[in-house]
Amino acid sequence: MNPALGLLVFLGTLLYAYAEALVKLLLPAKRKAVRGELVLVTGAARGLGRATAREFARRQSRLVLWDVEAHGLKETATECEGLGATVHTFVVDCSKREEIYSAAEKTTRAFLPTMMKNNHGHIVTVASAAGQFVTSFMVAYCASKFAAVGFHKALTEELSSLGKDGIKTTCLCPVFMNTGFVKNPSTRLGKILEVDEVVKALMEGILTNQKMVFVPPQLSFALLSEMLIPERASNVLKKLTDVKFDAVVGHGSNQ
Repeated sequence: MNPALGLLVFLGTLLYAYAEALVKLLLPAKRKAVRGELVLVTGAARGLGRATAREFARRQSRLVLWDVEAHGLKETATECEGLGATVHTFVVDCSKREEIYSAAEKTTRAFLPTMMKNNHGHIVTVASAAGQFVTSFMVAYCASKFAAVGFHKALTEELSSLGKDGIKTTCLCPVFMNTGFVKNPSTRLGKILEVDEVVKALMEGILTNQKMVFVPPQLSFALLSEMLIPERASNVLKKLTDVKFDAVVGHGSNQ
């Protein structure tokens, strides 16, 4: 394409995109129905996974629940069945590929290949604000969450390149949640989040096909400011947010 023509196409697309975004901002978002849809939830025995499973159960989705913890998984299944959902559970260690494929053969057979064949589905990546902003003394955690965000973005781009517009993607990036993963977290950015409010934002993101869900939503402005503000000023701003905690303790009993 001629460079001048390409620039005109870009500017025209940019104006259209801004107008489209403005319309979406002013009009109520259309929510898709998930009744009868097959939903696989990993880490379903507790915390975010359990709360997400409950929300889909309330919407009468067909649930496949995975977790390495059998007792908690059974409790989640009982709750979801009490809400009227059809539930299948599998004890699966998602760090072991053979267990994933074994369970997949009994449920869904395959994930992304089947979605691509049908051009239908929704893939949700649970990341963290730590996948967008770094935090001292959490190098390994931040690295893993940056990888999760990168996976989401790369997968979204690849599906678009393949023309698979029926497969939607969503990435969840919340700040500290009250799950016991870190001891005594605090920040001036706002209160520590409860699991239920994070799940509420996640479900809204899924049902309206949002690609990125920040909790709280103001994080999106913080991400933009980090790219625009000089490094020296950005470092001062980070100190003002005063993100701190006593220790990373892993998954607590209340997650």
